[in-house]
Amino acid sequence: MRGRDVIVFLHIQKTGGTTFGRHLVRNIRLEQPCYCRAGQKKCACHRPGGDKDTWLFSRFSTGWSCGLHADWTELTSCVPAAMERRGCAGNRTLRNFYYITMLRDPVSRYLSEWKHVQRGATWKTSLHMCDGRSPTPDELPTCYEGDDWSGVSLQEFMDCSYNLANNRQVRMLADLSLVGCYNLTFMNESERNMILLQSAKNNLKNMAFFGLTEFQRKTQYLFERTFNLKFISPFTQFNVTRASNVDIGEDVRQRIEELNFLDVQLYEYARDLFLQRFQYSKQEEHQKNRLKRREERRLLREQRAHQWPREEAAEVAVTEDYNSQVARW
Repeated sequence: MRGRDVIVFLHIQKTGGTTFGRHLVRNIRLEQPCYCRAGQKKCACHRPGGDKDTWLFSRFSTGWSCGLHADWTELTSCVPAAMERRGCAGNRTLRNFYYITMLRDPVSRYLSEWKHVQRGATWKTSLHMCDGRSPTPDELPTCYEGDDWSGVSLQEFMDCSYNLANNRQVRMLADLSLVGCYNLTFMNESERNMILLQSAKNNLKNMAFFGLTEFQRKTQYLFERTFNLKFISPFTQFNVTRASNVDIGEDVRQRIEELNFLDVQLYEYARDLFLQRFQYSKQEEHQKNRLKRREERRLLREQRAHQWPREEAAEVAVTEDYNSQVARW
């Protein structure tokens, strides 16, 4: 990780981002591995050669420097300045930011978030910065009174119309400034949804890398191919999760899909794009290996061709020497 390239991890809630984030700081084979001190969540991910500049902007390296679970809108406006505060001002023009993220099947992600909130978790300290300010309470009401929403039923969770769990992946990947941030009166709902979905698709496509929770090994492979890095241990596919243990009927599943109809469309797009990239990378790897084997066979033939004249010359010399000995006898 030399130069001034910086990987920026956009961590969407309940997409397996915590596991993936730990892979980034603890499981990559590097010339200078991240230094992780026992008992501390953050690791020091410095470049080799004594440089204190970090190559990774993530929860487990720089912390929530741009806010708790900062989205695309927040990160793209905050990361450059945040990196300047951490490093030398003279490096500004040299840095390249490579955004990455993880996505998950919308129904599974939604159920996982519900279970997480039901246990008492909140993200109420998130800033939701957009166009230089956080939303007002009228723009972003809360679904509950008190400190948290612990014990919430799935029905109550679904009934809150301004629940940020709805279409979370699209909202966190889109440029919210295009739709007036959290001001729902800025434009009509159908136009807002169309712009958000298209913006999320464009930003996802232009990211250096994204993975899917449902395809752990393929995610590992694509990351390694994209950044020319290797993980020490293989990724594990966990098919049994808190979300998979939730028994829901078809009517509830349909309701969740309706609440997350933008995320459903984004995930279908992401899945197709992800598998296309995986297939292309595999074909590229096979083509590279074929060319490598062909070149190895060519070099081997040339080596043998150079050896044969020397062997023949040696045989001639031996024969002539034998004949001269016979004549002498």
